[in-house]
Amino acid sequence: MSKLKYFLIAGLLRIVGSMPLGMAQKLGRLVGLIAWVLPTKSRKVTDTNIAICLPELSEDEQHRLSRESMAQTGMTLLEIPLMWEWPVEKCLGLIKETRGLELVDQSLASGKGLILLAPHLGNWELAGLFFSSRYKMAALYSPPHLPEFEDYMIRVRGRLGSELVRGDRRGLTRLMAILKEGGVAGILPDQSPRGKTNAFAPFFGMEVKTMTLVGKLIQKTDANVLVTYAERLPDGEGFRILVTEAEPGMGDDNPAVAATALNQSVEKVVRLSPEQYQWEYKRLRHRPPGEINPYNPDRVC
Repeated sequence: MSKLKYFLIAGLLRIVGSMPLGMAQKLGRLVGLIAWVLPTKSRKVTDTNIAICLPELSEDEQHRLSRESMAQTGMTLLEIPLMWEWPVEKCLGLIKETRGLELVDQSLASGKGLILLAPHLGNWELAGLFFSSRYKMAALYSPPHLPEFEDYMIRVRGRLGSELVRGDRRGLTRLMAILKEGGVAGILPDQSPRGKTNAFAPFFGMEVKTMTLVGKLIQKTDANVLVTYAERLPDGEGFRILVTEAEPGMGDDNPAVAATALNQSVEKVVRLSPEQYQWEYKRLRHRPPGEINPYNPDRVC
């Protein structure tokens, strides 16, 4: 049954991957808007996250941001098959502008490794492809639910030599080795972590479980840290790569301090393009024991 699912998904990816960018974005936007209009879980989570994280917005502004966020997430959903199926040169041709790349060059010139934090903002698949085309890079990943899909994912993400390492003990050892050699490691920093490598830290003012992996990597390798994302330009014009400095303190010995700096770094770039952030993800679901679950107020964490 899983093989059948894989072949169906692979076939769908190839069909979508044959579309031009403009068509994929228009279709994705439509899908996102339909999901926003209907009483979907994604709409409910989006509304909850925006209300908690951006209380300074008026009710009308939150309403508009919720709608646009789901439209943008739909666009991301339909763009990913393009990033996987298109030739690399065609994907990279979508990047019309870059800002802050000098920060990457300055970091690597120090001889230290570099951790690139890439939140779920804009098109993170294109960001990974761009940096793997320029630097010796490894990316941390979690295996997909379909085992057959893992080989495909590794192949398309590693077309330019980027090394994908699992988020297990062996993979983290490899990641540390790459950083010690002066390489680049890409990490998605805004996921709710599993296991024991976490600490509670504020994210847009709410204490949530946050990964401590980045802080530990800094402590063990003395790597530099930057934040990046691929911003979607209007009217199907392409993308802009942005790189910004991370907030200080991410390598602090206190896990809560390090996790707070990590979340602040993510917040900073999200506020630059809030409509392109994946607010549909339940980032706030893991809170300190006894606190209310914001997605289900009848339950406590």
